[in-house]
Amino acid sequence: MKNKVMILWIVFAVCLSLTVVFWFLMNGAKPEYEEVKAVVTSAKTEEIVNKKTGSRTTFYKVEVRYDGNIYDLENVHNTYMYTEGKTVTAYKYNDRLFANTEGVQTSTPIATIYFVFLFGSFIMLFVATTYTSKVSKEKKKTSNEINKDIS
Repeated sequence: MKNKVMILWIVFAVCLSLTVVFWFLMNGAKPEYEEVKAVVTSAKTEEIVNKKTGSRTTFYKVEVRYDGNIYDLENVHNTYMYTEGKTVTAYKYNDRLFANTEGVQTSTPIATIYFVFLFGSFIMLFVATTYTSKVSKEKKKTSNEINKDIS
């Protein structure tokens, strides 16, 4: 069991290291995108309330027309800037339109790999901590049993 715990901590360390590496690669990447002008066709704000906690989550859905096609504008943080009929600047990348360059940056393949390792690091931290706790409890239990036998 101790070997399994060590392996889990090593995998966590590797995931964390790769997360850091891919964070730098993601932020250093210069994806090729095109700055375009698009016309807003609709902008909606939708708020969903969690019945258990009462917390609210807001979603912004903005549709724009560009080059005769309708696109969902991605990475939108509000709707007040997107009134119907207004011409806005959008960033075209991989046949998708983004509201800002950060959206382009986080949709690259390197960013996807970064997020996989980021979530993997969290999962491995949880698993390694859980198994470490189990080993510690087993060790303590065994130690207590040995002390009882000696007495």
